[in-house]
Amino acid sequence: MNSDLKNSDLMNSDLMNSASMNEVAISCQGLGKLYKLGQRQSYETLRDRLAAAASAPFRRRSSASQKKDDATIWALKDVSLDVKRGEVLGIIGRNGAGKSTLLKILSRITKPTTGWGRIQGRVGSLLEVGTGFHPELTGRENIYLNGAILGMKKREIDRKFDEIVEFAEVEKFLQTPVKRYSSGMHMRLAFAVAAHLDPEILLIDEVLAVGDIDFQKKCIGSMRSVARSGRTVLLVSHNLALVESLCGTAVWLDGGEIVSQGRTRDVVNDYVTKLSSSKSTNLLDHPRRDATAKARFSSVQIFSHSRDYSNDIRMGDGMTIKLGVAATQPIQKPWIGIQIRTAMNQLLFHIANREAGFELQPIEGNSVITCRIAQMNLLPDRYFIDLILADMSNTTYDHVSSAAYFDVSPADALGTGMPMGKDYGLVFYPTHWELSSEGEDESPVS
Repeated sequence: MNSDLKNSDLMNSDLMNSASMNEVAISCQGLGKLYKLGQRQSYETLRDRLAAAASAPFRRRSSASQKKDDATIWALKDVSLDVKRGEVLGIIGRNGAGKSTLLKILSRITKPTTGWGRIQGRVGSLLEVGTGFHPELTGRENIYLNGAILGMKKREIDRKFDEIVEFAEVEKFLQTPVKRYSSGMHMRLAFAVAAHLDPEILLIDEVLAVGDIDFQKKCIGSMRSVARSGRTVLLVSHNLALVESLCGTAVWLDGGEIVSQGRTRDVVNDYVTKLSSSKSTNLLDHPRRDATAKARFSSVQIFSHSRDYSNDIRMGDGMTIKLGVAATQPIQKPWIGIQIRTAMNQLLFHIANREAGFELQPIEGNSVITCRIAQMNLLPDRYFIDLILADMSNTTYDHVSSAAYFDVSPADALGTGMPMGKDYGLVFYPTHWELSSEGEDESPVS
């Protein structure tokens, strides 16, 4: 590797000559980005130089105190990865993990502090939808302006103009200044322009959650078409279901470093398990309870069946609830009730061992009761669990409100490629659909 490639802008990969490198669209080695907190990055314009010269005497006097206050942070540190041509790579992680910084370096918006990277092919970036829109210009004029900023040529915009307008659903307002657009119209038009880029490599940073639910579906459909077109895509998103749906591989960034990379499902599982690892909640001192001295719940644990036992439940997954019970006297014919509620205290469903046909042995001393739910047909949200400990003689020993909670995350539970979100309600059900001619005999589907 030539030394002049280190700590430099990303180099065009037409320098790559080997057959193996031709299969790689993006290659990064040791990429790092260091920022000084509280300081702006200098870009050496004439105005900056004149301002720096005028303020130099004052900076000399206070330089000692400034050095003491200077702090640095590695937004990205020692990131190395290869993305093959046609690969769709998801990048996940918490806010501040370095995801956007990585895409900005790959887009040549900012320079890396360390390391190098190479890109082979024309790059299009959807990093900040709407950047470059001028409020005084009409929608038509802004399509050409924004398209030019994104790297599209005029003849390319001419060819795709009708498609952009139809996608954005703003045909009636093309001659209206954008400053009079609603925020939703503005975002729809901006995304429509960006979505009609035709690059070989596409970098997308959390721009799919724009507009209303119908337009979001259209955006996801557009990105799915891009992913299937054979183009190389890097997608940054907090929507893990979307990442799993679109991306074959994924990278998990944390603190600017790669924690895990590989098959998307495996990386997402690692990420979710780390963030919401299963923990036993001690209920002995829980404030919202009504208990007797004979028996009470001592702990509760919630496990997902497919995420290495974290309490973050993917839509459609099974869930296990383990309850610790401490009894000073035997409880004959125990009746265990579990209620699932929303954050607004709306009861969704109630389950109990006797109603399900399971009679438990008498509870004595310290015991563990396990309830397994085969499939959670809940849509994404946070849900709370109430617990009831009683017996068949209607004697209640313990009642704990909001004993624990669990989160349901979006997933393509029905296998349709369209993950459902909170806007669809609270529950979902697999269904069967048919179309028949009027007058035909209809029979129930078994």
